[in-house]
Amino acid sequence: MPLDIMHKIEGVIFDLDGVIVDTAQFHYAAWKKLAKEWGYALSLENNEQLKGVSRMDSVRKIAHWAGVHPTEEKLAQVAKQKNDTYLKLCGQLTPDYLLPGIADLLAQLKANKVRIALGSASKNAHFVLKKLGLSTVFDVVVDGNSVIHSKPNPEVFLKAARLMKVLPQNCVVIEDAPAGIEAALAAGMHAVGLGNPNELYKAHVVLPNATNLTMKQLNIIKGVA
Repeated sequence: MPLDIMHKIEGVIFDLDGVIVDTAQFHYAAWKKLAKEWGYALSLENNEQLKGVSRMDSVRKIAHWAGVHPTEEKLAQVAKQKNDTYLKLCGQLTPDYLLPGIADLLAQLKANKVRIALGSASKNAHFVLKKLGLSTVFDVVVDGNSVIHSKPNPEVFLKAARLMKVLPQNCVVIEDAPAGIEAALAAGMHAVGLGNPNELYKAHVVLPNATNLTMKQLNIIKGVA
């Protein structure tokens, strides 16, 4: 049911990985396989630094860590191999993989006629949303195929707001990565961090996950009484 409050939030932009679904394990497995071919053992700490980063920029980071210097053509080939591995792993996704609180929050936003967008570096966003049963839920999807610059550049969020026809200051971004929080703030939006407060301290508020995250809380975050 619609809330009995005059909400000011007009649009909510969700990151994908780590916010809607946890595909980090799939990314990590695929990146580890790639790095191993370059003689490098990719650590969990390395993997954390790839969160919210585009595929090609991630490949460049791993090449740097491994001390190898492939051509751009080779980097693109390796990036495709990584993505093929990742997509095979994602084939097991179902709606049961949705992270806590996300289904309820999406339903509440829809009931209150708040515009909903996806703002993700992933180039597989449509595929993942389909596997999760969310293809028709989002009003706007802006992914790695739609933008030039990666987070922390605010392009992905500004484009999402523009396509939703919502002013940036009337948007709230839900993110799990420091680069995503920085992008949201650079866009002039309010930011909710899901995860480690020591990493996401720049967000307006940090929660362990979206459980019990409601419209009322989002409006409080935005400063609505």
